[in-house]
Amino acid sequence: MKRALIFWLGGGLAALVAAPLAWYLLSPLWITRAVNEALPTARPVVVAAATSAPPTPTEPMPAATPTTAPTDAPVAEPSPTLVPPSPTLIEPTATPAPQTLAQGAFYNIVHEGEGQAGIYQLADGLRVLRFEDFMVLNGPDLYVYLVPDDPVPNAIGFDFMAYHDLGQLKGNVGDQNYELPADLDLSRYHSVVIWCRAFKVPFAAAPLLAAES
Repeated sequence: MKRALIFWLGGGLAALVAAPLAWYLLSPLWITRAVNEALPTARPVVVAAATSAPPTPTEPMPAATPTTAPTDAPVAEPSPTLVPPSPTLIEPTATPAPQTLAQGAFYNIVHEGEGQAGIYQLADGLRVLRFEDFMVLNGPDLYVYLVPDDPVPNAIGFDFMAYHDLGQLKGNVGDQNYELPADLDLSRYHSVVIWCRAFKVPFAAAPLLAAES
């Protein structure tokens, strides 16, 4: 009887511990996290439409004819009047469209994924990885990795030899952006993968093929 009680108490305690873990690991499969981010834009560039010139002196007005008898006291010459320049006109120029550096379509690995991935460079030099019309099965601990592999191997429990971590996946559905470091060498990476760190599982991936110039 005592052993049975210990067994049931142990089983109940294990269930209490396992339930939150199971919820964390399995609940995302039935939860959709949607995002809808626009492609970032560079700040508009302003240029001077006209340059300012130094003040131009004008001729002094002639002195009025004295009505009294002249004296021997010196008469001060009037100072020239400075005319301020016209205000400089500033007008914004059109911001150039983002340049497409690489792009590719998502494909299934362990789970279903679809949409487009692209790397864009803005007029101010900022580079972003962008997902459009994106969807992947949700899961626990999902991250966005840039990896040298193309295609990404369909294997569970392995580690990439090299990768760049762009942080947690913002949402398993919708358009979203991930800013790339200015010093990141994109020539080293040929795919983006949605990676489950908890189980070391590649959910879906897209090749990053150089865009035609």
